[in-house]
Amino acid sequence: MAELVKQFASGIYNLILGLFTTTKHLGRHAITIQYPKERWEIPERSRGMVVLLTDHETGKLNCTACMLCMKACPTAAIDIGVYKDEKKKRHLESFTVDYNICCFCGLCEESCNFAAIKMATKFEFPAFDKKDLFWDMDKLAKMGLDVPYEKPVRKKPAAKKPVAKKPAEPKAETPAETKPAEAKTETPTEANPAEPKAETLAETKPAEAKTEPPAESEKAAPEGDKPDKDDSGPQKDEGQ
Repeated sequence: MAELVKQFASGIYNLILGLFTTTKHLGRHAITIQYPKERWEIPERSRGMVVLLTDHETGKLNCTACMLCMKACPTAAIDIGVYKDEKKKRHLESFTVDYNICCFCGLCEESCNFAAIKMATKFEFPAFDKKDLFWDMDKLAKMGLDVPYEKPVRKKPAAKKPVAKKPAEPKAETPAETKPAEAKTETPTEANPAEPKAETLAETKPAEAKTEPPAESEKAAPEGDKPDKDDSGPQKDEGQ
């Protein structure tokens, strides 16, 4: 029973909220545009149909058949035909846009370096048959005749001046780098002999002790200077 009351109260609240929103807009002016008698002014940077731009001075398309827009298209909606002349220069043969799969992302316009393709603000191109949404080069150029564009100005790269290379300066040897190496490679010389190590001294000392001459007191006396035997003691008689 409590759940039914809770659901009924929630429905009444939502109904009152909806009626309040409706009555809030009753006294305001309608913003609906009566199309096609009234048309909304499209923003300048809006993305509508894809058109090809023409140079008004020469009457030729700005497209150079570089095919960057075809490679940048994520849905493969652009198809470009190219042929080469005797000088192996590219020329535009065909340019087709399939609006059945075009997602109007504008990547084709961003990738073009020659102001040859643009997303115009035009959006009225309905058709009853899908085949009519394949636009060829002539139709794309015709729709882009009244589309304003800025002709790209390309600056020539400035000539680079040869820069004289400076001789490489020798690096200053730091004591931390040189001292350990010198200590390892040091060899004894006549002017500055290396000091013997403590271990070698300990090894040579016993040999010197063995060859040390005896003291004078321990030297054997000569035979002529030998002392007489001590006769102070009792002697046996010869007769005994």
